[in-house]
Amino acid sequence: MVVLNNLKAFPCKLLWKMTQNQRSVPVRPCSLYTCTYKTRNRAIHPLWQSLDVVPGGDRQSPINIRWRDSVYDPCLKPLKIHYDPSTCLHIWNNGYSFLVEFEDSTDKSVIRGGPLENNYRLKQFHFHWGAINDWGSEHTVDSKCYPAELHLVHWNAVKYKSFEDAAMEENGLAVIGVFLKLGVHHKELQKLVDALPAIKHKDSLIEFGTFDPACLMPACPDFWTYSGSLTTPPLSESVTWIIKKQPIEVDHNQKEANHFILMLHR
Repeated sequence: MVVLNNLKAFPCKLLWKMTQNQRSVPVRPCSLYTCTYKTRNRAIHPLWQSLDVVPGGDRQSPINIRWRDSVYDPCLKPLKIHYDPSTCLHIWNNGYSFLVEFEDSTDKSVIRGGPLENNYRLKQFHFHWGAINDWGSEHTVDSKCYPAELHLVHWNAVKYKSFEDAAMEENGLAVIGVFLKLGVHHKELQKLVDALPAIKHKDSLIEFGTFDPACLMPACPDFWTYSGSLTTPPLSESVTWIIKKQPIEVDHNQKEANHFILMLHR
């Protein structure tokens, strides 16, 4: 088996290693086809129709993060996040989930530092959730699954000319993952939840301006990081994952709004 030895985190700056007896395959497949944009109007990718033909590599995502296998890395820098709320454009229902997309022609909304050598521009964010609260996140921590997981997708505009090119190449993307757990009402998230009824039909798109996704970040700066892949076809091993250790809290109604709207109006 392949051993992954380049998985890191900060500030506990933890390095997570996959052991010999763990398989280098995704924790489970994901039905969300949002990571590449050239095929917006296609149905679910045929790769998911049969798990036997899903391509594999030695850096496939998502993974199960194990605390006891995490290692401190003093070389990592703090992750710096700068989002300009004016770059938020619209919300789009692709039939499987919704995406909040951003203007990315300049470095107005970027992340840098941490494991990244360049600025990475924010392209979009989306959520993964399950039909039940016990199963919704893609990544797991010590085999624990959270009710939902937020992905903020960024691309390396220094090295590549477009998001589509970056999504297919080494060090092309950086994705911040944030776990969601049930708890108190999330005031800032409610603006997004209130907009969802307007995109209840597949391919619906509405303007959604002046939203700062930094409000969806946990207060704790700690994270795990590792080199992995897209979790949807074409599964390109182009992603630097930055997984926040602390989840954010949302109430039950906020979490269920995502599932209810998308399930009834495909």
